[in-house]
Amino acid sequence: MEDLEPLLPPALAGEKRTCPGGEPGHSTKRPKVDPDEQNGRLSHSPAQEEDEDPAAGVKEGLEEEEEEGEPDGETFADMMKHGLTEIDVGILKFVSDHEGFSGILKERYSDFVVHEINRDGKRVQLDDLSIPPMPEEVPEVEEPEQETEVLSDEHKQQLGELQLFKNKEGNVSIEVVDDTKEKRTLVHKAIKTQYPGLETKTEEREGKKFIVAYHAAGKRALAAPRKHSWPKNRGNFCHFVLYKENKDTMEAINVLSKFLRLRPNVFSYMGTKDKRAITVQEIAVFKITAERLSHLNKCLMNFKLGNFLYKSHPLKLGELQGNHFTVVIRNVTGTDEQILQAMTSLRDTGFLNYYGMQRFGTTAVPTYMVGRAILQNNWSEVVDLILKPRSGAEKSFLVRCRQEWAESQDPDAALRKLPVKRCVEGQLLRGLSMHGKNNIITAFGLIPRNNRLMYIHSYQSYVWNTMVSRRIEAFGLKAVEGDLVLRGGTASALSAEEAEQHSIHDIVMPLPGFDVIYPTHHVGKGYREMLAADELDIDNMRHKVRDYSLAGAYRRVIIRPSDVHWEVIRYDDPRISLVHTDVEKLEKKPAPVFNTEGKYRALRMDFSLPSSTYATMAIREVLKMDTSIKNQTQLNTTWFN
Repeated sequence: MEDLEPLLPPALAGEKRTCPGGEPGHSTKRPKVDPDEQNGRLSHSPAQEEDEDPAAGVKEGLEEEEEEGEPDGETFADMMKHGLTEIDVGILKFVSDHEGFSGILKERYSDFVVHEINRDGKRVQLDDLSIPPMPEEVPEVEEPEQETEVLSDEHKQQLGELQLFKNKEGNVSIEVVDDTKEKRTLVHKAIKTQYPGLETKTEEREGKKFIVAYHAAGKRALAAPRKHSWPKNRGNFCHFVLYKENKDTMEAINVLSKFLRLRPNVFSYMGTKDKRAITVQEIAVFKITAERLSHLNKCLMNFKLGNFLYKSHPLKLGELQGNHFTVVIRNVTGTDEQILQAMTSLRDTGFLNYYGMQRFGTTAVPTYMVGRAILQNNWSEVVDLILKPRSGAEKSFLVRCRQEWAESQDPDAALRKLPVKRCVEGQLLRGLSMHGKNNIITAFGLIPRNNRLMYIHSYQSYVWNTMVSRRIEAFGLKAVEGDLVLRGGTASALSAEEAEQHSIHDIVMPLPGFDVIYPTHHVGKGYREMLAADELDIDNMRHKVRDYSLAGAYRRVIIRPSDVHWEVIRYDDPRISLVHTDVEKLEKKPAPVFNTEGKYRALRMDFSLPSSTYATMAIREVLKMDTSIKNQTQLNTTWFN
């Protein structure tokens, strides 16, 4: 999993790396493994999960405007004094006994590179931009010179401006003087070929025919989709590799869907990826040609699409085996011997498989608190926790919205403070406006299912982290009588004799639910005590709203990474990338060159993790330091000052 997105001083937080060639422009079913197939996004709202419309809870991408940043007079570092630390969410213990050292994680987003490992165990890489051949003969297309002739210089200028977002809600109308179907077809083709991202339609005005071009990302673009013929002997899904920089998966899907004039749910993928990173993952889209997708490479920043392949099936969350990470930790203070000891321990022993900090949100109100209130059926508390004013890092329009709600309790008035409605707060307020404050369950249902479930999964994660810390405190790194192991997908408790035949790497701990068993030693009783303190009955984890019934799951206590490699590198320019990316390799750009006598020192780590595992927890084990945004922000501020 990817995780942790510390915000940095403006000089570095604003880093841009344009793609070469681009132009500006859980389920209630019985689970036997951890259901969290997400790759650890950090957000103010909970991350999307499982089978719901993946972009349903995401802000409107290109329509969203960055408003005002943080409130005046308070820096991000100041606000993060109110943020969570690892102790707050039960992350307390380490596996190894080496001495820790400090370093800066994600000083630049290019310091965190992620490649998916697909279900066949192969690393997903972008290494081919070509278009696969058509499975049937394609009708001959007019020569580009002919297409060009149908557009005047004035029309070309207008279309170019429209394409580059100078007026994405506008349009360009071209009168077809010699009106024939062939002539109109020529104009349609010329526009779509030369100006990717634009769509066209024919309109009749006062007896004259016009070709109207408009931007696919405009608000009015989601009209009835155009019908395209599709060869019967070609798979209905175009699979492609998406390389993206500084964009999370939901944001990327939102951008692609708007440019292609599609609904986001026609895209499928195996896992979500973090924003502050360079990530490479496989995406599938229903009945969209590779040629059309390839056109996007000409007009999208920080994206690259390639390795196109037609298949008969979509992708599903959870299909990936894991992710391979290349992580650069800058300004490391450890000696070469300390780094060797730490990395050897990570490779040979592993790390505690805690849920990472982004599982619990970034503000002073942890997502697990909302989840606990849902499980308690305390719906007024749910609303209060989501909408009340809070200390911490938030955009100013959210601050105003919360303040309005606190003063007036009027959902319509609070909603008017939000320029972007498709955030959790906006969706809840819209629900309260539609259904009233006496029907909170229905109002809460307007929040996409994935987001709602993530709250209760966050509570499960909080319990799991706390109980694993208690387990390690009590028994250390050996299997003991009463521990749980999985046999054929079913958990059973170890006898004293059996414990001698197992290691800590075999041990699992349950996330609370109605379909799991608990360790038979005293840590198992700790689950009951913790839930009872939260006014929850561990023997009755079914909820009157079926979606919120918790079946539970099992999760390994220790994870050992595979393909672990590392090196200490020195360099002189803190602005350069220290990783050779897929796009740079495609463009045959040279790999970074390091200076053994360089002024700066960094640790570069390569390792692979199974899905549902947090990379920052592996990094935490190496550094022996708190990976929370609160701590990383303070570290960054100290370093850059």
